Amino acid sequence: MSLRQDAVATLSGWTAPTPGEESLRAEFLDHLRTHDDAMLRECVPGHLTATTAVLSHDGARVLLTLHPKAGMWLPMGGHCEISDTSLAGVALREAVEESGIPGLELLPGPLALDKHQVWCHPPHSWHLDVEYAAVAPADAEAVISEESLDLRWFPIGEIPELSDEATRRLAARGRVALTADSRALG
Repeated sequence: MSLRQDAVATLSGWTAPTPGEESLRAEFLDHLRTHDDAMLRECVPGHLTATTAVLSHDGARVLLTLHPKAGMWLPMGGHCEISDTSLAGVALREAVEESGIPGLELLPGPLALDKHQVWCHPPHSWHLDVEYAAVAPADAEAVISEESLDLRWFPIGEIPELSDEATRRLAARGRVALTADSRALG
């Protein structure tokens, strides 16, 4: 299965938790149908991306990066690569690369969708963001990458104002998913 086929299957099988995200789900699927390069940065009107809220082992905190272009505290995430085979794989790869934490465990997802304006193709284009959450090992130590000005753990309920509602929503949904996953395993 190609990355694009995986994206179609993932979004087709996902139940959106809000009417707004249902509209985004339909928009993302239409984008996949109408753009052969919908998964790649080269797609000028916009392209699918993957984001991951990295949670502490107990789900109390979220690791955020101070994004150099946006100037905001955001979850890990980024572009699909030609070698990627699944959105979940992109989400995990980006989370490991940007957090420096090996052994992250991706929770079942996606958990949310978001669309935001970016500067990949001036004057702007869109990230059609498929969002996940991952859990860090108890002894995890984050390492700042070249893609970040800073990395910091924040309590889920205390994400700084210099962030956005999509980040707050994803962190909260990640904590709920972790709790549900823990109950399923226990």
